[in-house]
Amino acid sequence: MNSRLVEIYSGNTWEVEIVKGLLENEGIKVFLRDEFCGTLAPWYSSGGGAGAIKVVVPVEDYDSAILIVHEYENNKKGEFS
Repeated sequence: MNSRLVEIYSGNTWEVEIVKGLLENEGIKVFLRDEFCGTLAPWYSSGGGAGAIKVVVPVEDYDSAILIVHEYENNKKGEFS
């Protein structure tokens, strides 16, 4: 089965590893885009180097995955409030 992939998150190495783990714990297949280039030369794969590594999932998992990402982002904001 060939599935289209959609980007749901971008960040630095440790952020995308957290998101990847959260998604995989829920049984969602996760792929990282620009992982090597984003780590070694983040300014090359993303303007200013911010969000250099992308998290992508199969389009059929988008709805479940985006809820997990939103929960992670909300919890992350709460840490600094």
